[in-house]
Amino acid sequence: MRVYLLVMLIAAAVTYLMVPVVRRVALATGAITQVRDRDVHTVPIPRLGGLAMLIGLAAAFAVASRIPYLSQEFAAGSAAWGILLGAALMCLVGIIDDIWELDWYAKLAGEILAAGVMAWQGVQFVSVPVWGLTVGSTRLTLFLTIIVVVIVANAINFIDGLDGLAAGVVGIGSAAFFIYTYMLTRESSPGDYSSVAVVVVAALVGICIGFLPHNYNPATIFMGDSGALMLGLVCAAAGIVVTGQIDPGIATSRTIPAFMPIILPIGVLLIPLLDFMFAVMRRLIRGQSPFAADAGHLHHRLLRAGNSHRGAVQVIYVWSALFSFIAVGLAFMDPVLVTSLAVIGLLVAIGYTRWEMKGGLGKS
Repeated sequence: MRVYLLVMLIAAAVTYLMVPVVRRVALATGAITQVRDRDVHTVPIPRLGGLAMLIGLAAAFAVASRIPYLSQEFAAGSAAWGILLGAALMCLVGIIDDIWELDWYAKLAGEILAAGVMAWQGVQFVSVPVWGLTVGSTRLTLFLTIIVVVIVANAINFIDGLDGLAAGVVGIGSAAFFIYTYMLTRESSPGDYSSVAVVVVAALVGICIGFLPHNYNPATIFMGDSGALMLGLVCAAAGIVVTGQIDPGIATSRTIPAFMPIILPIGVLLIPLLDFMFAVMRRLIRGQSPFAADAGHLHHRLLRAGNSHRGAVQVIYVWSALFSFIAVGLAFMDPVLVTSLAVIGLLVAIGYTRWEMKGGLGKS
């Protein structure tokens, strides 16, 4: 565990230190988010924060690869390097969009390319740990992987509309996923706790922690598409690696853990995925592109319902934590206890949401 916490700390520290440098780069290149009708910020804010997070991710991987305990997970052809390459390409697509604002179809093509390159490096669905299903076709495997990565990347991008929202939601969900992947690794290989998936998720938590102090309201920098799309790719990649590596025969005293590599990523990303799904449906019904921007996202609705900027973010944090950690609890705790905690958590989340709508501590 200490090794993974070290990876997390390095990712957080490097990201935190690189943000001011990247902010200057954003100002020099004109990568600045102007105030638009649908925005809630009142002054132009530099973006490109994803570049700092990519550097933090790369630094964490570089250090992890030199640790004897983890070095075998970074051998030539390791999924870790495929994920880093995919993250770099996805960040590059986002950087180009942050500076020059690509058309949606050009950006989508770049996302598909980044996901495809990562899949080509071996990060792809090989098996589904439910009923022993395997993906029999190489083309189907590649296609399925690309679809999942693009959906998750855009889900994170869609929810990135308030200061600290995307980084916080991904950080909370990744913290839950970190606990799950570490416990799963201990259970599946008691003599060897090294795992690419745990390293990836630890680094993902770290870059979110390192970026959030600069991005929380009032933000001094936005992550931009360079950050949101990259976070989505890494989230999806971590879930794909876990799903592909788990043995369907592994189980504890319950059968639920065999399903968790599919259930947990959905639970962790439930709010971004629901927001993405409703946004696409809403736009298609209007005859618009599914990538057309609007002010109908969940965070916009919370603001219109009376929440402050910080209050809306904190409400989504609470619900994200509820879904994420309850999903983890299903894997390793007694179902009756998890159900009891879920009911208590639900009541707390509802109460907190109502309180924030009346002012709460989030008033700003």
